[in-house]
Amino acid sequence: MTRKALMFLVILGIAGLLLTGCLKTEEPVQQVQSSEAEQDSNAPEIVIKIGFGGPETLPNYRAIKELFKPEIESKTNGRIKVELYPSSQLGDDVKLIESLRSGTLEAAGPTTAPLVGMAPEFAVFDIPFLFESGEVADQILDGEIGSKLNKLLESKGLYNLAWTEMGFRHVTNSVHPITSPSDIKGLKIRTMENPIHLEAWRLLGANPTPMPVSEVFTALQQHAIDGQENPVVAIYGWKFYEVNNYISLTGHVYSPLTFLYSKKLFDSYSPDDQKLIREVALKTGIRGREIARADESSYLEEIKEAGATIVELTAAQKQAFQEVTQPVWDSVAEKVGDELIEELKMALAKVTR
Repeated sequence: MTRKALMFLVILGIAGLLLTGCLKTEEPVQQVQSSEAEQDSNAPEIVIKIGFGGPETLPNYRAIKELFKPEIESKTNGRIKVELYPSSQLGDDVKLIESLRSGTLEAAGPTTAPLVGMAPEFAVFDIPFLFESGEVADQILDGEIGSKLNKLLESKGLYNLAWTEMGFRHVTNSVHPITSPSDIKGLKIRTMENPIHLEAWRLLGANPTPMPVSEVFTALQQHAIDGQENPVVAIYGWKFYEVNNYISLTGHVYSPLTFLYSKKLFDSYSPDDQKLIREVALKTGIRGREIARADESSYLEEIKEAGATIVELTAAQKQAFQEVTQPVWDSVAEKVGDELIEELKMALAKVTR
């Protein structure tokens, strides 16, 4: 055999080996691709029912409808469906939380008020003038304090996937503008059935009168009470400005909203589904804050155009209210413990310095 012929046979043999190797390495890739496709097609379908105690105008309802629902359904090709139930269709906030803990409901967007009964630490949100702005509240809730509160809920069968807000509570009345604590003395103000809130209003000299929010408009109209306090979204939604023409932007209490999920149900999902839901929920919380703050500005404009007087307070005027209600800190400390109060004060000092 000539040298050239020998070289040709060697090259031909090597080429054959390479071709065989390539064909063999392609087979497992095809198997992996087929396996992944089978996993996707065999993944269980999930229906996420989300209940709300309030109406469709709530910032968290709108954020979940505009962002969470379409993104979850799109990214799972409809395998996970999201259904929304506003206006207490599945029960009020207390009932919704009970359903989450028992695993009969997937998710809900309640306020923090009903959580105080199972986790007293959530009473920190009842402290008057706790946050000077929404941005300060964001940093506290997205930081160690918020994480600590979220951890407390896990032992109660709940995950809080995101923080959002209704905004700050303001006081309205039909008597006169309120710019100082002395302006509140003697006024009959509707408040929530909350001992911390009641104490704060008594310190300011008001006559706090708890009643269901559904009864407030008629009570104001009939002058059974002089005023009430709520975030702007509620003042606008319930049309309190039609019977209370003085809207004083006291911003005395910050009202956070949660995005709670049943721990029992969430833990039954695949790691990939859990990761997706958490990621989209966090974005939804941020969107809810944006909606709440944009709504407050637009609602105040409409309230002003309707003939009501918007009273804005200076920092010094708010400080006067804060000084009068300072004893409330001690009352809250008795419920939540001195350690959390000190941690909260330190966190506030860091973000406001």
